[in-house]
Amino acid sequence: MKILVCTDGSQPSFRAVERAADIAEEMEYTETAIIYVYEERFDPASAFYEVHPLTKQDTARLKKLQDMEKAAGEKILHEAKKIFDRRGIEVRTVIKQGHPADTIVKTAAEEGFEMIVLGSRGQGGLQKLLLGSVSNAVVQEAENCMVVVVK
Repeated sequence: MKILVCTDGSQPSFRAVERAADIAEEMEYTETAIIYVYEERFDPASAFYEVHPLTKQDTARLKKLQDMEKAAGEKILHEAKKIFDRRGIEVRTVIKQGHPADTIVKTAAEEGFEMIVLGSRGQGGLQKLLLGSVSNAVVQEAENCMVVVVK
């Protein structure tokens, strides 16, 4: 079974990583990947930037922000990978830029993952009854695979 585990560094996502490691450990044959998706902060083709073009300074700042997000993602993936490493489970890490739900669903489809494991949104009150926007979108959009949402 091919398992795609999603993390954003939040507690619910690390609970999902733990649960995915449990599943991988219980199954005899698995191929597991942990994915972190960071969002593109600007679309240079958007109408706003046609009216107000980016300066070299703006572009440099945005590039620096994206580099910082990528570095943060690599650190999060490193910590998530440790959970699998401690159990002796082979796992690869994937970092991508894009809309999280769309990128997760697309990656799962393109690479033939049979299961997606991700965390729910960890909020109190009424929000506690609802799935987070990313987990909800993945549940709605993923095809030909199981989706496990961990609380």
